[in-house]
This record gives sequence, C-alpha cells and structure tokens, in this order.
Amino acid sequence: MLKLIKYTKPYLLMLLLSIVLLFAQANLDLTVPDYLSRIVNTGIQQNGVENAVPAAIRQSEMDRVFIFMSEADRQSVLAAYTLVGRNSPDYETYLKEYPVLEKESVYVLNKIDQTEIDRLNPIMGRALLAVSGIEQVLADPAKADQMGGAFSGFDLTKIPPGMDVFAMLAKLPADQLAKMTDAIDRKFEALGDSMVVQAAVGAVKLEYKALGMDTDKLQSDYIKTAGSWMLLLTLLSAVCTIIVGYLSAKIAAGMARDIRRDVFKTVESYSNTEFDKFSTASLITRTTNDVTQIQMVVMMIVRMMFYAPLIGIGGIIKVLTMDSPLAWLIGVAVLMLISLIIVVFTVALPKFKLTQKLVDRINLVARENLSGMMVIRSFNMEKFEEDRFDKGNLDLTAVSLFINRVMVIMMPLMMLIMNVLMLSIVWFGAKQVADANMQVGDMLAFMQYAMQIVMSFLMLSMMFIIIPRASVSGDRIHEVLATVPYIHDPKEPQKFTSSFKGSVEFRNVSFRYPGAEEDALHDINFIAQPGQTTAFIGSTGAGKSTIVNLIPRFYEVTNGAILMDGTDIREVTQHDLRDKIGYVPQKSALFSGTIESNMLYADENATPEMLQSAIEIAQAKEFVDSKPEGMATVISQGGTNVSGGQKQRLSIARALVKKPPIYILDDSFSALDFRTDAALRRAFKEKTANSTLLIVTQRVSTVKNAEQIIVLDEGRIVGKGTHSELMNTCETYKEIALSQLSKEELA
Repeated sequence: MLKLIKYTKPYLLMLLLSIVLLFAQANLDLTVPDYLSRIVNTGIQQNGVENAVPAAIRQSEMDRVFIFMSEADRQSVLAAYTLVGRNSPDYETYLKEYPVLEKESVYVLNKIDQTEIDRLNPIMGRALLAVSGIEQVLADPAKADQMGGAFSGFDLTKIPPGMDVFAMLAKLPADQLAKMTDAIDRKFEALGDSMVVQAAVGAVKLEYKALGMDTDKLQSDYIKTAGSWMLLLTLLSAVCTIIVGYLSAKIAAGMARDIRRDVFKTVESYSNTEFDKFSTASLITRTTNDVTQIQMVVMMIVRMMFYAPLIGIGGIIKVLTMDSPLAWLIGVAVLMLISLIIVVFTVALPKFKLTQKLVDRINLVARENLSGMMVIRSFNMEKFEEDRFDKGNLDLTAVSLFINRVMVIMMPLMMLIMNVLMLSIVWFGAKQVADANMQVGDMLAFMQYAMQIVMSFLMLSMMFIIIPRASVSGDRIHEVLATVPYIHDPKEPQKFTSSFKGSVEFRNVSFRYPGAEEDALHDINFIAQPGQTTAFIGSTGAGKSTIVNLIPRFYEVTNGAILMDGTDIREVTQHDLRDKIGYVPQKSALFSGTIESNMLYADENATPEMLQSAIEIAQAKEFVDSKPEGMATVISQGGTNVSGGQKQRLSIARALVKKPPIYILDDSFSALDFRTDAALRRAFKEKTANSTLLIVTQRVSTVKNAEQIIVLDEGRIVGKGTHSELMNTCETYKEIALSQLSKEELA
C-alpha cells in the first residue's frame, strides 16, 4: 500500500479537507454526550438550575448566607453581585423578572465568566446548604440530629419559639462562628464540590420561587436549549459525514483511475520479455480486481482510519477528564479488543496473501477455457476442464470461507465485549450513583463515551481485516509498475533521415530468449532492400518469427545489430521505429468495432478511398461488399464473427492503410487459398513496389518469386538467394520445396 502512496498527491487538498471534517465530526460526536448529561443532571434532576450561584437572591437570604462564609469569601461574593432596590435605575426592568422587589431589595448577579462562577460555586453551595439545613430543622425538629454535629454542639431545638435563629447566629462571637463554619466545611468536604453544588441547587430553586420566578419555565427552557444544541450538533455531524463520504469516494475513484491508467500504460510499454514474466490472466486481475481492492480500502481509510483514532482517543480523554470511578472498565475492554484484533490479524493475514493468487488461477483457467473452447469440445475434454476449474474454485472457496469464519467469530466476540461493558457500566455505575459518587447523567454520558471508544476499535478491526488483502494487491500492482521494460528508448535518440528508404540489415545478430540456455538465433546476416521481397522459410522452430519480431524490437538482440538505412534501431525511439513498419502478426488480431474502425486503427486520418484501396489489394473487397453494412459491419471481440482467411486479409489491409516503407507479414497467408494468395501477392507487389517486404511463410509457392529467400534451420541461415539458386545450392530448401510441389511446378 505504501508503495502506491504517490497516487494520493493530486488529492492531498481533498484528503486534508476530509481530515479536518473528520476532526470536526469527532469533536461534534464527542460533545453530544455532554449535552445528554446536562439534560439529565441539570435539566431533569436540578430543574434547569445549573449553578449554586443564583442569578438573583433576596437581600434577607443573602444576609443569612453571609453568616456561614469567611470574610474573604463574603467580599468575593459581594463583588459578583449588585444590590437592586426601589431607587435603582433598573428597578422597573428587574421588577418584571423578580416580583419580590416590591417588598425587599434583591442581589442580582453581575456578568461574570464561567471561571469565576466555578470558583464561587462551592462557596455559595456550602453556605446555602447550611441555611437550608437550619430551615429544615426549624420546620421539622426530627432532623436536628443530622445537623447538631455540624454546628459544633449548637442545639437548634433549644431555640425559644419566635426567635430569629439567624440573627442569633450572626451575633455569636467570631471564634465560635468560625469554628462552626469550619465544622460545616469539613462535613461538605466528604461530598466533594460537584455534589455540594448539585445538593445546593434545591436551595437555589426555592430562592427562585421566593423571588416570584417561573421555575417550570426555567426547567423547560433549559431542556429545550440543550436539546436544540444536541440536534444541531448531530445535524452538523451528519453533514460532515456526507461530505467526507463524497470526498473519500472521489479520492478512491480518482486514485483507482490513475493506477489503472499507469498499469495499462506500463503494460503497453512491455516487451515480450515482460509478457513472458506475467501471465495475461494475472495482468488482467491486477488491472481490475487488485485496483478495486485498493479503491475500496482507500475509501475506508479516509472514512474510518482517520475517524476511528480521533473518536477513540477523544473518548478516552473525555473519560479521563470526567475523573470517573468507572474508567477501569474501558481499560479492560480495550485490552480485550486489542488482543482479539492481534489474534485475528495473525491468523488471517497469510490467507489474504493466498486469495489473490487463487483469483489469478481462476482467471487463467477461465480464460483458457473461453479462448480454447473449440479445441476442448473437439477432444471431449469438458469434464477435465470442469475438474480443473472446480479445483481452483474449491481452493478459493475454502480460503474465502476460512476468512469469513474468522470474521464471523470476531464480530460476535466484539459485540459481546461491548455488551458486557455496557452491563458493567450500568451495574457499577448504579452503585456509584447510590453512593452519591456520580450523577445519573454522568453515568449515561460515560456509557456513550464507552460506546464510541469500543466502536472505534470495531472500525479499526475492520480496517485490519481489509488492509492486509489490499496490501497484497498493492504489492502486486507495484510489481507491475516497478518492472522496468527490458527494451527502452535511448536517452538521446537519433532520427531517421527525411529520405528514408527502408533497407533492413541484420549484422551478426544472435538472440537468446530470457532464461534460455542456448541462443535461438546464431550469427544472422542479410540485407533486405527496398522494392524487393525478402522471404524467410524453414521448418517449425527454425527461428523465422523470431527474426521478424526483432525488427520492431518486440525482443532485443543479444549480440550484433539491426540497422535501418544504416541506423541502429536501438538508437531511435520505439515509436519512430514502429512508425516505419506495417506489421501483420502470425496470429491475426481484430478489435471490437467495425471493419472501418479496424482499418482506421492504422491511420485515423485515412480517407474512404484509402480504405477501399487497401481492401482491394488485400483481396477483401468481395466479402466486405457482400455484407449489407459494408465497411460498417460489426466486428466482434477478437474477430470471432469472421473466418480465419477474412481476418488475415483485413489484418493485411490494415497494414496497407498505414503505407509504411517496410512491411512485415508473419505467416499471414496461411489461411488463404492458393488463388487468393497469388492474387494478393501480385496486387501487393504492384501497389507497394518501393517498399521493403519481409514475409515469413511455410509455403514455397508464396516465396517462389521473391528476390531474396533466406532458409533457416535451428536458428542459423543455411541458404540465401532466389528460388532457382536455392534449388541448386541448398538441400534444406530443396527438401521443403519437393515436399510441397512437384518438379513441374517448381520449374
């Protein structure tokens, strides 16, 4: 995979935008549980009252609160409030909000930041709880035992009826009052600041009622506001998800397109040496199936690989900042998930590497069956081929089943870990709530964070399953891209002269196939002149096709040199070289389309007259004209809807459209009858009189009138000359000629 990282370069901007959006989405998703916690804790349990610092408080109540504060705390609180009375400029405005202003003055909270509120929360909370506790004892003497210890032996039940307890407390000596305040602080320290604030909220709500405020509206407004924020965050997260999904698909599809293009271009530059290394089926699999694997994994990497760590790490940070007593549960679950992923990864990785090789095998067998169906049927080998395909199919199925079983086992185990984690959070969380160590909303938020953390590991586990297979595909693709063609253009290429004639000279040429132990050609020397026909004849395997394949540099000579008009073909570009050659291969190849499109393959600017002329020379006019659509006749893939002879004639016509100075016909008359063969050669000679013609054939009748016949045997030239000369000087040629024609025909 990393070897293909360069293909992300055109999409870096989109990738960075995706990461930014994923970061935003993760933050949005991690914020939602906070609002859930607020709705439960503040909106429902605390009736919408957020702090122990009231927005407003009666002057009489504030005087009571001050009794249980130190002088420094008292001054801090006074600095945060403004006393509003009848003579205040904002009296009318505040009267609507606090109707009690008609009876007494009210302290209104100034606009202070959250940091200051957090500092004042425990101060006001402890004092409000102390006042509230005394008021509860006065209302219900049975609660006096709960408060007696807190007031350092001060018995509230012995206060005479009608006496103002708070006025009496305010008159206590400073040391006794300080002692009492310290005792209250020690009692509340056991609860912690957050629980003190939560407990003091009840007193704040009572104060709001005393001020004449609508507390029910306060609660509903808080829940609506928090709920609206939750909805907004969820919608924003959904928008981020949609945009990231679009960008990831665009990045993945673009990379796949670029990789396919480069693989195709690389394969096009391969010589036959490279094609001997990679099978056709394997190259097709690498261009299609392997690239699809890369496309899928890139899309998932963008959507999950970046998001999962963000949400997982973010969730862990949120849990740690909550200082929750349940954090250990997530630690245990994460360790179990990591262990499971490691085991699965270790077991499944070797199988993923094997999968793509088995897909290659299936493609190879299927391709051979489709291309060789006539042969298979003629030998009644359908059962053998079915068994061969079945073996590859069963092997691939077995590996796929193994991988699927591993995944089937893994997913339920992960879900089991997640469900046990949720159950444990509820079990231990309920105990913590009962012991007043955490709030219900905090427990619900903790469950949400735990779910997000576990889901991040589930996403990562999916990536660990998919990435190994994609990694194998990436290596296979890189193997194709990294294969440097054995035949390449020179750094400083020469150019053929404008007066190019087309002579071809083999000068001491020897050639050995890659991996072979012996040379296939030995010390080949000849010159093919323009306006002449040079024919190659010999037994099967003598090296005829090998010689003509060296001219367009489908293979590179091992020793010696091939020259065109005196220029070594290795000193010019392959494009310039092949531009001078009209090549008709041994196995004629037509492309899907029409007869016309196949002709235009040689020269897209060719006129209809040029096409007709080529068709006539190739003796294909009769069968083309016999088709109702004529030149627009559809040619199926591989030319399977025309006969072998028609395919050869169309291939020759295509080479003629190019009008090159050199023609190479590699056994291109084998499917033609003798009459058509003779007519084609005669027309070819007339219309291409100034071109160099090189013909490979097994027929003596085809080469009989050639100006130069080269006889090959086991890669060596054993005869060279005209037909009559060779009949007298070359035994090999004479044997071939007599095996095909009578003495009268050879005369």
